[in-house]
Amino acid sequence: MSRLDNNPFAEPVDVNPFQDPSVTQVTNTAADVIGDYNPFTAGALDGRTIPISAASQPAVLQTTVEPSPQASVAAGQAELLRQQAELEKKAAELERKEQELQDRAPAHGKENNWPPLPRFFPIKPCFYQDFNEEIPVEYRKVCKMMYYLWMYHSVTLFLNLLACLAYFTVSSQNGGDFGLSILWFILFTPAALLCWYRPVYKAFQSDSSFSFFFFFFIFSFQVIVYVIQSVGIPLWGNSGWITAIAMLRTNIEVSVFMMVVAGFFSVNAVLSVILLKMVHSKYRRTGASFQKAQEEFSQGVVSNRTVQTAAASAASSAVQGAFR
Repeated sequence: MSRLDNNPFAEPVDVNPFQDPSVTQVTNTAADVIGDYNPFTAGALDGRTIPISAASQPAVLQTTVEPSPQASVAAGQAELLRQQAELEKKAAELERKEQELQDRAPAHGKENNWPPLPRFFPIKPCFYQDFNEEIPVEYRKVCKMMYYLWMYHSVTLFLNLLACLAYFTVSSQNGGDFGLSILWFILFTPAALLCWYRPVYKAFQSDSSFSFFFFFFIFSFQVIVYVIQSVGIPLWGNSGWITAIAMLRTNIEVSVFMMVVAGFFSVNAVLSVILLKMVHSKYRRTGASFQKAQEEFSQGVVSNRTVQTAAASAASSAVQGAFR
């Protein structure tokens, strides 16, 4: 009803909305809160403060001190002196070892030391052999294994001689095998040394392509011979599997001994194939080739005094015959 009593034609009364009691109360409360807030005291709203640690120190940037030119020069000279001392020490050690080798070697060169025979023995050593001195480290193991194979080869031939002797004692008709076993032992023991062990030793010693190819050519036949010996064809002078099994009906003890020798021949064949592959793998890393082998052979023939003398004699004989 009060609204109806107001005069609609009267002047409007200015009303300030900020004078409203509810608005005034809210603004006064917010001003009081903002005035009491201290941003530098953590936990001011909940009434707690965190004390500043006394051990905390302001961050300080460490400055780097560069060495002076004189100090750098002194350090460089000290390093050079140290390296020079090490080089002089190594040079002295090499000189000492060289002097020892010269003292041990005779005036005319290296003294042969293989086979290792007593000094009172009438036959003197024929070759000089030293794996640590003459063979490079990467080839030394294979070269020693080839040497051990030759020793095993010699022992096998000797056992084959004994087996054929036992075979001959059982039956006098087997004398041919015994005689051939003696021949194989006398012939193949030094032949293996000269034809395939010494060439592979020289090949590893001097990286000779010609020695490598000569070894591969001869040793391939040696592998075939090992296979034939392990088979044991009758009347061939080999105590192989065929002759050993055939002997079972006559004498078991002799047959067993011959089987042992046949096993030795079989192991020889297997080891020779393995070592042939190992030597071939080493040969491929040395850079040897057939062309180098031809060049080495031609140079060796041309520089050989025996060949030169024979060629000169043949040429002179041909000239004299032509004039006649």
